[in-house]
Amino acid sequence: MERLWQWWKPAASSGVANMHRAAFEQVRRTHGLSGRWQDLRDDPAFAIHAAARHLKDLDGRLPERHVRRYTRDELLALGHNAGERTMRAFARGVPPGPMARSYLRRFRAGRWRAAEALAGWR
Repeated sequence: MERLWQWWKPAASSGVANMHRAAFEQVRRTHGLSGRWQDLRDDPAFAIHAAARHLKDLDGRLPERHVRRYTRDELLALGHNAGERTMRAFARGVPPGPMARSYLRRFRAGRWRAAEALAGWR
């Protein structure tokens, strides 16, 4: 299904970490990754590795002080979804638009479900 979606929309995000091509290419150049963006679809471990690098890079670019309405994790999720400049704008207090608000609602709901699932693995 993902391949069909990318045939119709070539710039769509890819892989288990749902990474956009531009973000991947920046991470690939910065960290010398040998894989290609297309490899994200078929290699979940590589996709998670690339996304972890991306989130670490975003974390390094996020100001220590930001508006209190978002946690650092929420800002990083928004940055992964909408890009670094948008993440930094939200950190300064620029209100998110409807798509970012929807993403944030889903992130907040999913975060707690994920924490509950992981707690059962211990």
